[in-house]
Amino acid sequence: MFRKSNLDEPLPTKRQRRAEAARRRALSPVRILLMVLCLPLTVALISFNMFVRLSDYGRDEAMVHLIALAGCDASRSMGFGTFYEGYAGYHPRNDPDGDGLACGPDVAQAPSPSTTMPRETSASQRSLGNAKFIKP
Repeated sequence: MFRKSNLDEPLPTKRQRRAEAARRRALSPVRILLMVLCLPLTVALISFNMFVRLSDYGRDEAMVHLIALAGCDASRSMGFGTFYEGYAGYHPRNDPDGDGLACGPDVAQAPSPSTTMPRETSASQRSLGNAKFIKP
């Protein structure tokens, strides 16, 4: 009921009680779980910020360049069009024919049946998305 005070052990001060309460809150399992769950988002935001700051392009152009890196469909869905070699948004992997135009109108449209290659040529070269497979 009553706490006996030992003469050798003084009662904790208000500052010590607050410090102990802060230590308990800092190490709570819920807080640790939240920090672990937020870690991927934090890393992604830091990486994005570093990319924008260290890019050769300005802030807006660097964002366009990063969006175009995801692919032509992603850049079109964000409202961007054709990208030219040497400018922001151009990635060689988005330029299948190597003419210096990435995500051009010819990549967006599927070839019509009348313009398909003959069977002999298509057998030696197949493509899946932007990747080309050439049979040796």
